[in-house]
Amino acid sequence: MILIDKPYVSDFLIKTIKENKFQIVSTPEAKSLISDKSLNWISPKEAKTIFAKDPTTPIYSNSENAINWVNKNFSASKLPTQIQSFKNKIKFRELVKDIFPNYFFKGIEYKELENISLENLEFPFIIKPAIGFFSVGVHKIDKPDEWPHVLEKIKLEIADIEGLYPNEVIDTTHFIIEEYIEGEEFAIDCYFNKKGEAVVLNILHHIFSSGKDVSDRVYTTSKEIIEKHIFKAEDFLNKIGAKTDLKNFPIHVEVRIDKNGKINPIEVNPLRFGGWCTTGDLSWYAYGINSYEYFLYQKKPDWEEILKTKKDKKYNIIVLDNNSGFKESEIEYFDYEKLLKDFENPLILRKVDFNKYPVFGFLFTETSFENEKEINQILTSNLKKYIKLY
Repeated sequence: MILIDKPYVSDFLIKTIKENKFQIVSTPEAKSLISDKSLNWISPKEAKTIFAKDPTTPIYSNSENAINWVNKNFSASKLPTQIQSFKNKIKFRELVKDIFPNYFFKGIEYKELENISLENLEFPFIIKPAIGFFSVGVHKIDKPDEWPHVLEKIKLEIADIEGLYPNEVIDTTHFIIEEYIEGEEFAIDCYFNKKGEAVVLNILHHIFSSGKDVSDRVYTTSKEIIEKHIFKAEDFLNKIGAKTDLKNFPIHVEVRIDKNGKINPIEVNPLRFGGWCTTGDLSWYAYGINSYEYFLYQKKPDWEEILKTKKDKKYNIIVLDNNSGFKESEIEYFDYEKLLKDFENPLILRKVDFNKYPVFGFLFTETSFENEKEINQILTSNLKKYIKLY
């Protein structure tokens, strides 16, 4: 069963639904995004009946905007509780604190941030909304004198995204302060099968331009990344899944892996893979894995076979967030053609209305190892070279 909601659904996901005749719930939001009447539409009432008869029915959603619908319509099941255990970062930390007993975190109301005492906090630390998305309100604080500036930035970021997402996706009434984990950050798409076993569908390195960078600009995957981390990722995910008895459940997980190879969780995003149909779609362009089919058909990738022909290539998601400093009202257009010329092998470009969302679009690319400079350049770019002002 597929739940489609705003802000975006890709042509690839729609094609997958159509070709497989997957059931798709005919909510008003789904109908506003997809006009194809030939899909296997089922009414919300039918969806409720199906799930009531079999609460293990696999459900995938392209967007966390659908969480509110799930909470209202599947309230008698354990699904809303499982979702909240992950979506609320404070509850998630409580859930796994016996696995990570020495990890420091603290929940705090947004209105109390100005009054917080920094004396009992260990630097550096991360602050972010307890329920968040897209790195909104996420900051690293290295020393006390940075706090006033960060607090002002948080206020501005909250004002900028007001009304863009429902509270189930971003709720800034509560924040979490937690210790900064040293290491490299990775994103993992996976699902838990009907037996509760974790099946990894992709692993991506989340690259940052500096120690202060918390943006989502570049995610990259490769044969080397998969082979290096697949087994310990599965072991880690099985421990997380056992905490809430996850079965027939897709998730997108963000972790840090320290120099000793230990995996530390950052957050778990339930019922979906990467937002805006990013990481779930990239698995197809990179490895020929249709993540949606693999989940709904309970298939497991044969990584040894898949990776045989993927040597010396990286596959990247580039998030074209507006970090230019220009307000949307100042921008006449974004030069996508100029952008594409800066990459060796663009795979797919998805344009976004930057007047509606603070992002110009998403670009998937294939990059050979000897040409990684193109990724480093876009990682540190403020994108001004592609922007035409009025």
